[in-house]
Amino acid sequence: MTGAGQQRGGTTIADQAVPGAGPVAGLPSLDGSAQRGAAGRVARVLRAAVVPLALIGLTALAGVVLGRVYAGDLLTRLVIGAAAGSVLVSVAARRLPSWLVAPVSVAAMACWTLWSLRLAAARAELPGGLLEVTADAARNGIPRLLTAMIPVEPTPDTVLMPVVAAWLAGLAGAEVALRTGRVLLGYLPAAGLFAAALYVVGPNAEPAIGATLAFVAVAAVGLAVPAGAPPAGGDPAADLAPRVRAAVRVRLAATAALGVALVVGLVALLGPVIAGQVDGRPVDPRRYVEPPQVQTLDENPLIRISGWALHPEQKLLDVSTFRPGATTPPAGVSPSGGPDGGTHGEPGTGDDANDSVRIRLAVLSDYDGVTWRVGATYRNAGRILPAATPARDSTVETVRQQITVADLSGRLLPAVATPSEVSGARVAYDPATGTLIRPEGLTPGLRYTVTSAREQPDNNLLPTANVPAGEEVARVLRVADGVPDPLRRLAAQLAEENGAPYARATAIEQFLAEHYRVVADAPSGHAYPNLGFFLFGPRNAGGQRGTSEQFAAAFAVLGRLSGLPTRVVVGFESTGQGPVRAGDAYAWPEVLFDGLGWVAFDPLPRPDNEPRPVEEDFRPTPEDPPPSAAPAPTVEPTASPEPVAAPEGPSGQGGVSTPVLVAGGSGGLLLLVGALLLTLLAMRRSLTRARLGRGDPGQRIAGAWREVTDALRLAGRPVGDDLAATEVAGQARQALLDARGRWSGDRPLDPNIAAGGAGQMPGGGTAGSGAGGNLPGVDELAALLNQVAFAPGTATAAQADRAGAVATGYVDRLRAARPWWRRLLWTIHPGPLRRR
Repeated sequence: MTGAGQQRGGTTIADQAVPGAGPVAGLPSLDGSAQRGAAGRVARVLRAAVVPLALIGLTALAGVVLGRVYAGDLLTRLVIGAAAGSVLVSVAARRLPSWLVAPVSVAAMACWTLWSLRLAAARAELPGGLLEVTADAARNGIPRLLTAMIPVEPTPDTVLMPVVAAWLAGLAGAEVALRTGRVLLGYLPAAGLFAAALYVVGPNAEPAIGATLAFVAVAAVGLAVPAGAPPAGGDPAADLAPRVRAAVRVRLAATAALGVALVVGLVALLGPVIAGQVDGRPVDPRRYVEPPQVQTLDENPLIRISGWALHPEQKLLDVSTFRPGATTPPAGVSPSGGPDGGTHGEPGTGDDANDSVRIRLAVLSDYDGVTWRVGATYRNAGRILPAATPARDSTVETVRQQITVADLSGRLLPAVATPSEVSGARVAYDPATGTLIRPEGLTPGLRYTVTSAREQPDNNLLPTANVPAGEEVARVLRVADGVPDPLRRLAAQLAEENGAPYARATAIEQFLAEHYRVVADAPSGHAYPNLGFFLFGPRNAGGQRGTSEQFAAAFAVLGRLSGLPTRVVVGFESTGQGPVRAGDAYAWPEVLFDGLGWVAFDPLPRPDNEPRPVEEDFRPTPEDPPPSAAPAPTVEPTASPEPVAAPEGPSGQGGVSTPVLVAGGSGGLLLLVGALLLTLLAMRRSLTRARLGRGDPGQRIAGAWREVTDALRLAGRPVGDDLAATEVAGQARQALLDARGRWSGDRPLDPNIAAGGAGQMPGGGTAGSGAGGNLPGVDELAALLNQVAFAPGTATAAQADRAGAVATGYVDRLRAARPWWRRLLWTIHPGPLRRR
């Protein structure tokens, strides 16, 4: 002992000897240790929280990317909640056995998903209970997501798949990253979900540069922060023998060099390819999915006018109209819009005296010389429809109607132009024409509310307005081949006498109103021969008279021949309140003017006007009257867009060791593969049902033929596009002859079976039995296809059913002739979904 300055354990003896001079020996060092321990615990907690937060952020960024094509931010918030919930459940259940985490997380996912569906249904004001909405969303989630109109409204069927995929991705990533410490491997589910979101968005939004940079930054932070404290011993190889330590370091250096070389090589190889795609337009997956289809009566409702005219008292709708802020027309212009009192613009626009309103059923823009068609591409829409840009020199009036369906059939949904919001019914919408449909079809008692933004053109500008030209309006300027010469000469005569577009349109309107008569019993038809007979046929033989079908069609064709962009609209004239009957249905033409939009015209004669003879103003070459009804429209078998499976979020389980990691990865892979296989199976069956059951008979026969050709491809016997149908049928028979039958072991199938006959089975039965007896062979199907191609419109529904039975029987036999493992792959092969 040397004195008061002698130290003991970091303090001095003086500190110990003098009462009250300082703390007891050792206490300062103990406080420092406690503080350092607390700081260490906080640091460990922060380090442990980095990876879960990174996983939540990466998964949530997929929702941010996908939410760009959704209306509002509801989907983004639901996906963020799913990401946080899945990762936090895994964090909270880390002490549970790995096999128990997945069931717990799936139960939590079910609760979150049901709450999300309920919230989405309430926001969209969808009718029905939670179970009904959930079942419908589960059945139609993927097709409706890929056929929905942009922006997509968050409804149960459009939020189900993103929420479930986000939860599964978070679960798989958390189990792999947190239980095993394989952070980079745990990022793969979130990266796959992010890539799937980019693919689904496609070209329908701006490039997601910010979200992508954020994804990379969050991933880098999660990888840079260590998941635990560094090892206490410093170099883990320090205690090894020198030779072993040297070998370990050489292996580590070689592995690091190989990894660097691999990364550099991939960058050099893929960098130019990826850079070349930066300015490329992404593929839109919606083009692979068939949108909702309509039947012939909905594609051309113009042919229903004559039937409705014969039963004018039939009640079709009940309407209640509310028009806030109704305006009046400009001074000096008649309420109906024309100087002669004709309807130029929407009848009832500003016409508050009689409170009339025109309800639109369909807009027909395509004419092939035989029939007018809607030609729409319908996309599933939510309650809020895409806003249309109003014409520059027009005002907009909001019209809200509550419509109850009575005896109106079909899928077309009536509404005032242009609809902006629909509630009470699930709809599909074509923004190019403003036509609405209900894919499930109209049913008596269906009640829905539709809000429309009806445009009112400034009629003072019509006399000096011009009409647009170019590719943008080529569709409504197109004139089909085969125009009768008198029709062309009449259009030229009316155009020569009137130079301005509005003057030409008015001249056509007045010519039709002054020379022709409206009758209810005129036969339907608006092909070139029918229009020629309507315009120039002798009155004593039924010419120069017709329904609004012929008036509107004749105006539209004469207008296009005069250089006016025209279309035909079918709808109803209503007082705005009360019933709408079949007698209120009629068609009218519209002309597109620069800055004013589509302006309606009324070529129907006034009730008190006696029509003047056409010969007073035009003398065409006499023609023989055509048949009373228009020829059936030509329908060519066309390939329908085919769907592609949407990516699914993976799911997996993990553990504290490599076997558990393998088990977790395998479980996630099995879930992913199972979901993919079920999706492929459902899409294949949906494609077959669409081919054999949708469309007119010609389209169904063509679909049956595509089933046969797809079966030949799956059997390894593809047929060329240059072969005739009979040659393909011969190859189909040979494919069965060369196959090994499941009844005959290694012997080839009986030729009768290959040809579709009732081949004898070893057990005494026939190959044709079991599916309805003897089915005809592919030769009959080839004959039906030739009939559709060379005699369009002659196929019947019975022939279409027969074609479906033939195709189904042939495909079943060809599949049965394959080995068992090939039969399993047959139903989930994605080949038929890729081919257009």
